[in-house]
Amino acid sequence: MHIVAIDQGTTSTRAIVFDETGEITATGQREHEQIFPQPGWVEHDPQEIMANVRTVIDEAVREAGINASEVAAIGITNQRETVIVWDRDTGEPIGNAIVWQDTRTQATIDALAEDGGVRRFAGITGLPLATYFSASKIAWILDEVDGARERAERGELLFGTPDTWVLWNLTGGTEDGVHATDVTNASRTLLMDLRTLDWDDSLLDAFRVPRAMLPEIRSSAEIYGEASETVLAGTPIASILGDQQAATFGQAAFERGESKNTYGTGNFLIVNTGEEIVDSENGLITTVAYRIGDEAPRYALEGSIAVTGSLIQWLRDNLGLISDAPEVETLALTVEDTAGVYIVPAFSGLFAPYWRPDARGAILGLTRYAHKGHIARAALEAVAFQTREVLEAVIADTSVSLEELRVDGGMVGNDTLMQLQADVLGVPVIRPAVIETTALGAAYAAGLAVGVWDDRDELRGMWREDARWTASIDDAERDRRLARWHKAVTRTFDWVDEG
Repeated sequence: MHIVAIDQGTTSTRAIVFDETGEITATGQREHEQIFPQPGWVEHDPQEIMANVRTVIDEAVREAGINASEVAAIGITNQRETVIVWDRDTGEPIGNAIVWQDTRTQATIDALAEDGGVRRFAGITGLPLATYFSASKIAWILDEVDGARERAERGELLFGTPDTWVLWNLTGGTEDGVHATDVTNASRTLLMDLRTLDWDDSLLDAFRVPRAMLPEIRSSAEIYGEASETVLAGTPIASILGDQQAATFGQAAFERGESKNTYGTGNFLIVNTGEEIVDSENGLITTVAYRIGDEAPRYALEGSIAVTGSLIQWLRDNLGLISDAPEVETLALTVEDTAGVYIVPAFSGLFAPYWRPDARGAILGLTRYAHKGHIARAALEAVAFQTREVLEAVIADTSVSLEELRVDGGMVGNDTLMQLQADVLGVPVIRPAVIETTALGAAYAAGLAVGVWDDRDELRGMWREDARWTASIDDAERDRRLARWHKAVTRTFDWVDEG
């Protein structure tokens, strides 16, 4: 039997077919447009995303040479925090999706933080007040789209992160589509209580979000419903996990103290804290790691970095330094170091561990000697330095030293970046044989729900190492580079003036 994982990401949508050993047998992929109406605004077209979902499912199943009877279940994983609001009766979105990177709601966040600071709701949600999360985006849509708030209060509009949008459409849409999400995605909205795993009325009141538009919160691995369309019609949809939690599951980081770091549009380090909710004092997020069926939920600390892979896209699309993303490695290898150049990619402010929305991106240390090779290498180092800072916060919160870092995501095919990461961390960096761990995690959870695999021990036994990197610099050199990086970061603070 096979599992089909739908990976609805920030820049593209993929369907990946896995066999019973967790190996990839086929893939379909489509990019979608990144829409930037104003500085700080990032949007997607929900209809384009849904059309791509249908296309990639058909492509992957066709390439695998299988039919619906050979697919045990479908799993869904998705970009988190991104907000879609649509009409319950017509299925039409009332506007573009507002993406997790979008910062248009900063004034709302600032107003809420005046009473209690940015951690005003952290005791309930595990999250700081930030434009990153869904709640303020929902409120913005309800306030800015004519008549939306009244329609939402009457139950005519539905909200969902992309997982909910995909699930609702695949299970029938206007014809009794399932309107639900899982605990991992709900925990990223700023509207869910981490302890009750339900929407919290005090938060709904604070953000002025009507409960009638919210999806049901369910576990990460259970049968949500059956697909009613595509070549997989009749196949159970049996898992939903936010992308970073899915990657953690795909890395078999099931238990307390186990971790992973995903290198995608942004970087996301997750450390499992078991059944314990750990409140961070060092700029991390407390979140739900996963919940299987009726089991107790597992929690995690997460360090979210806004710009890593998207920095490489910026070098390609905005500066024209490279023609495709892999070329950054070739360019970086034309030099031995950055010649003192540092890039701090605070395009949307700085996320963990700083949470500084007032910061903006900067290239520092430039001389006439510096050229595009140095800038390319500095971009890769920026990814590694940001990860190091988040890891320092994890160690401070948990008092557990990291012995190795398991990595995944699109950028881990860049061997130069992986070596730079090992140099900056001073611990081994390990890449698994299957680097598509986000989709793999969704497949694992779906397979558990329908009995393809018996338990997590069986899944752990399927994890295999592909490559590892160890540090090639000494402590003194590492400390010197880190000191310069920290100096560069502070130069980006207070760039955005109030008003």
